[in-house]
Amino acid sequence: MENTVKFPQYSFGKRLRSMLKVDFRRMFKSKLFYILIACALVMPILMTVMMAMMDGSVSVDPQTGVETIMEVPENTWQNIGTLPDGEDMGGSDVFMMCNINMVFMMAAVFICLFISDDFRSGYAKNLFTVRAKKGDYVISKTLAGFVCGALMLIAYFIGSVLGGAISGLSFDLHGLTAGNLVMCMIAKVFLMLVFIAIFVLISVAAKQRAWLALCGSLGGGMLLFMMVSMITPLGSTMINVLLCLIGGLVFAFGLGAISKVILSKTSLV
Repeated sequence: MENTVKFPQYSFGKRLRSMLKVDFRRMFKSKLFYILIACALVMPILMTVMMAMMDGSVSVDPQTGVETIMEVPENTWQNIGTLPDGEDMGGSDVFMMCNINMVFMMAAVFICLFISDDFRSGYAKNLFTVRAKKGDYVISKTLAGFVCGALMLIAYFIGSVLGGAISGLSFDLHGLTAGNLVMCMIAKVFLMLVFIAIFVLISVAAKQRAWLALCGSLGGGMLLFMMVSMITPLGSTMINVLLCLIGGLVFAFGLGAISKVILSKTSLV
């Protein structure tokens, strides 16, 4: 009677739970994760307070002699989006670019470094050799990145509220409701899936080359960045939430499938 070595067969659910457990444990023990959360929390506070301190300061263009008076923000929610009649508020030009939507780009840093570390250390190759499937890996990294991105959005929101309170800014919603604000944040969280799917796809293609993954992810993300404020405005409704949810799921499944093919067809080193 021959002695044969049999490897245990793991179901999809068991494999995925094991992969998620490993990735979330790694994420919550990672210094990068806490640095990004801290940055998301502190950035709106510093930005709001510093702009408030510069109220009325004048800068002169040495070439034209034109004077520019610094206008401070008037409303806390300018850190989240543009309010009705927002163009009449101080600092509106700054907050049109430097607001909560920057978090979508910060998520690229986490995903790219998180995945490149797997390939650089040889962890990914050992993982796929032992028992993990390519699809499990993509799903796990997408969910880990989604949770990280969602937590950064929440941290930025808290930081915006604290910054507004410290600077004495108004919390008036200008005709909007608290429900609009909540749905705006939920829509942004769901929209994060779209960006995470893009970042995972580029990262698994770049593998251990973190610099290439970062350049590609930031470049790809910027193509959609200007649309974020239009898709998730401060006056968001359930329609915005549903559109972001559907879009996030479509991108996660579609680009996730492409990521799986890339991992299956290319070398892991």
